[in-house]
Amino acid sequence: MLTLRRLDSKVAIVTGGGTGIGEAIAHKFAQEGARVVVNGLPGDPVLDVVQAIEAKGGRAVPFIADISEPENAQKCVQTAIDAFGSLNILINNAGVFLTTSEVHEYSIEVFDETVTKNIRSVFLMTRFAVPELQKTAGNIISTGSEAGMLGLAQNTPYGGTKGWIHAFTKGVAVEQAKYGIRANCVCPGPIDTAWTHKESGPMDDRMEQNLIAATPMGRRGTPEEIANVFAFLASDMASYVTGALWAVDGGTIVGKGPVGNEVPRGSRNEPTGELDLEHSHDGNANKNIR
Repeated sequence: MLTLRRLDSKVAIVTGGGTGIGEAIAHKFAQEGARVVVNGLPGDPVLDVVQAIEAKGGRAVPFIADISEPENAQKCVQTAIDAFGSLNILINNAGVFLTTSEVHEYSIEVFDETVTKNIRSVFLMTRFAVPELQKTAGNIISTGSEAGMLGLAQNTPYGGTKGWIHAFTKGVAVEQAKYGIRANCVCPGPIDTAWTHKESGPMDDRMEQNLIAATPMGRRGTPEEIANVFAFLASDMASYVTGALWAVDGGTIVGKGPVGNEVPRGSRNEPTGELDLEHSHDGNANKNIR
């Protein structure tokens, strides 16, 4: 497969870059020529991702810290400046999916942590990155979700946090356009990461199966399929795209009921892809899953 170099000379921060979708974004951006700051929480395999990128000739540096804390978010941006001299792209991908529970039984502690990790981190990283992005007419891409459009039973706060990200992104797009900054949101459906497997996340078997059945394509997406859309939006090929919510969900939003069950089993196979990803299912490691 021909590898494009749409991000040559660009500098990108990828939060939540150690596992799952974030790992794929970090690899994809490096493959396309970007220099990448890979952020993750202590315990995430951030160093593995950085070393894997460098082993393929890419350039990356780690920043291991909780960027829902203001001082860490500011230091993350400064790491990009210190390492590479500028900042062109902010990827707000960090987030958590910690439990499944009906709203009247939902842990207040988990609610607070979900809001902190999913909302506060996006706000803080955007706040501290914008002054640098104004210098480069850069762009911001945040990870939303089809759950932010449809809501999500059994984890209603999660869907709520993603809806906030959608609205926040649209506001930033309008506000910052005069500085040349674009802001967009990629909204994945069920993706083949730790979050959508009962063995590695909080979903039970019924929720896992229903999630896939509600996808007209009858399968999970892959982290690489999501990273491909991020790469397009981050590139100059998307120069007229801002304030948009890009649904990359296998048709979940437009589907009605368990339509995925109609797809022949031979057509449900995920594409192989070309990125060497080692941590697609590690996103909940070292997390307190309820």
